[in-house]
Amino acid sequence: MRRIAFPRLAAWGTRTIAVVSLASALTRAEPARLRLLTRVVPAALTHVAAAATTLGGVLLLLLAHGLARRKRRAFVAVVVLLAVVNVLQVVKGLDIEEATAGAVLLALLLRHRSDFTAQSDPRTRWVVVKAAAFLLGTNLVVGVVLVRLHFDGATGMPSLYEQVQQVLLGLVGIGGPLRFDTDTDSDVVSFTLAGLGIVTALVTTYLALRPAEPPPVLTAEDEARLRGLLDRHGDDDSLGYFNLRRDKSVVWAPSKKAAVAYRVVNGVALVSGNPMGDPEAWPQAVSALRALADAHAWAPAVLGCGERAGRVWARAGLDVLEIGDEAVIDVADFTLEGRAMRTVRQAVVRIERAGYTCRVRRTAELTEVERDALRAAVGRWRSSDTEHGFSMALGRFGEPEDGRSLLVEALQDGELRAVLHFVPWGQGGLSLDVMRRDRAADNGLNEFLIVSTLRAAGTLGVERISLNFAVFRQALAAGERLGAGPLLRAWRGTLLFVSRWFQIDSLYRFNAKFCPTWEPRYLCYPGPSAMPRVVLAALEAEAFIAWPRLRRIRDWGSPTRRQPQPVDPRVIGCGRSTSSASGQGTRST
Repeated sequence: MRRIAFPRLAAWGTRTIAVVSLASALTRAEPARLRLLTRVVPAALTHVAAAATTLGGVLLLLLAHGLARRKRRAFVAVVVLLAVVNVLQVVKGLDIEEATAGAVLLALLLRHRSDFTAQSDPRTRWVVVKAAAFLLGTNLVVGVVLVRLHFDGATGMPSLYEQVQQVLLGLVGIGGPLRFDTDTDSDVVSFTLAGLGIVTALVTTYLALRPAEPPPVLTAEDEARLRGLLDRHGDDDSLGYFNLRRDKSVVWAPSKKAAVAYRVVNGVALVSGNPMGDPEAWPQAVSALRALADAHAWAPAVLGCGERAGRVWARAGLDVLEIGDEAVIDVADFTLEGRAMRTVRQAVVRIERAGYTCRVRRTAELTEVERDALRAAVGRWRSSDTEHGFSMALGRFGEPEDGRSLLVEALQDGELRAVLHFVPWGQGGLSLDVMRRDRAADNGLNEFLIVSTLRAAGTLGVERISLNFAVFRQALAAGERLGAGPLLRAWRGTLLFVSRWFQIDSLYRFNAKFCPTWEPRYLCYPGPSAMPRVVLAALEAEAFIAWPRLRRIRDWGSPTRRQPQPVDPRVIGCGRSTSSASGQGTRST
């Protein structure tokens, strides 16, 4: 607890010292103290110290967040800055009280220096150096031009050395050797240079302390071991196969009997589904992930784990929140008979009368020409350039290693009109990866394909099929019941409103048509303060937030294996969802 508590307290203490430093620098010093000080220190030096204290206060504010995350770089920078600011406090106006408070914080930081061990991404060092050099060079050019434009050259233009000196001092808020004819020109130059200096400090500090995001690497050896775990323990989790995405890294339990696949997004080590492997070894793998996250100050979080895994993560110190339910259909119990299945039954009959047929086969049976044609068709049917998916998506199609995956196609007069793609779930199950249809095709194709898959399941040795994930299903179901309370109805209304942009209500209702068994899924996170970061990282990983990139959007999948390499999740993610009861889409959370 101490390792977590003190860095946060130190961050707040640093913020307090920063605000006090800014306030003291922007206010006049007490005349009596200033007269006493000028007997020892030149008056010009006190003005320089006041300007430097202002810059120091701004930098301390920026570095405080890094302290809270236990960053070693932030600790070193704050210690140096505090020592400098404490001296400046005395030099600028004998501010003994402020200097004493800073000295106390400095002593506490040094006393607890072992708490600040979080590493930064080594690559950011060169990024910081390059950015600082570029910004400094740009500031020099802009500053010299600014001085030339505002300096009255009637008495002769100052030398280049004097101009550069004026710019460099102005960037840190200190007056230079040049004197301007009007106060307006002097203020314009001074404030502009100070602003450029603050921007440079902000950008450089951010780059130095930003969360480390190493490129995800799933080596061939890692993938082979993960496939071995899936062969032995794949029945434990319908999402296990999705951990073979190539934009994830993996951390292993010491025994190698379990592993956790993750990706770092905005300082969050994002895990999906359950740990892989022997459940008895899950705690070891979870501890390994926690240790890795702790070393880099990442916030560990889990999307869509099951109840047993949730208990393991809870024992590891994470909070657990139920976020929805996964629809699972038992093949042996499924039937189209009965009033509850009337909607699905009618949709299937309507599609069959329209002349649609279904073809079910393993992807290993596809020729390369057929794979290319399928990729092209699915690309045309995509509703946007951004693919969604991370926790419940494989992100590729047709590779030799995925030959056990199942492809279900809807054909009309020999023309492909819709596709379902399933990945293996252990030895006797399937987990839905992609659901797409031609938007010009008849409604009900998805119901037809799911029912066709269930009809063919017996010959394929499939006993259960995992469909879509319904976010906050219990709230939606309970909120529409007779007698639901005002809070529950309000929460349901909020979910319905959000469903205009995210497929929440439509996914729930589509899944409910098949009368599935609902398996709860959970979100695990470090605590309430980390929830905003976790939610933002999850939305970005699932590509609901897609930052613009100067990169060509690729199609559904790649026919060739390129490994290891960083992968853009916004390009390859294929989630599990439907845009409407009979619409096209991809499965996602």
